[in-house]
Amino acid sequence: MDLQMPEMSGLDALIAIRGEFPEARIIVLTTYRGDVQVLRAMKAGARAYLVKNLMDDELLGTVRDVHAGKRRLSTEASYELAEHAAEDALTQPEVDILRLIAAGNANKQIAAKLSLTEETVKGRVKNILSKLGASDRTHAATIGIKRGIIEP
Repeated sequence: MDLQMPEMSGLDALIAIRGEFPEARIIVLTTYRGDVQVLRAMKAGARAYLVKNLMDDELLGTVRDVHAGKRRLSTEASYELAEHAAEDALTQPEVDILRLIAAGNANKQIAAKLSLTEETVKGRVKNILSKLGASDRTHAATIGIKRGIIEP
């Protein structure tokens, strides 16, 4: 069972805790494997990132490592980062368009919502598909959600 935090996301909580207690050594324990989510957490100050299904021995070792000042990623999180490390990241405007694609918007609707021309949207969609290695818009949205680029 996953418990949802009512006031803020886990990432927002991480940022808030580190803002008030900069020396806090935080271990992220999650079900999310997406490389973008791993990077966000580590950039926000997490000292470790573990996927819940790998907890037994790894959790104890991670707590010890983090206490000793080390950083640690689960094997799955490391694999996700390595898998996409050489790829071009989506720009913020591309992420905004991908989010609207996932919400079911057509290019014309996206253009209107973002005050862009439809041709600009088409060009960015083409870039998104290329960067993600997606065959179509639906595939791009699925990849975006799986990798944590956008939230469902």
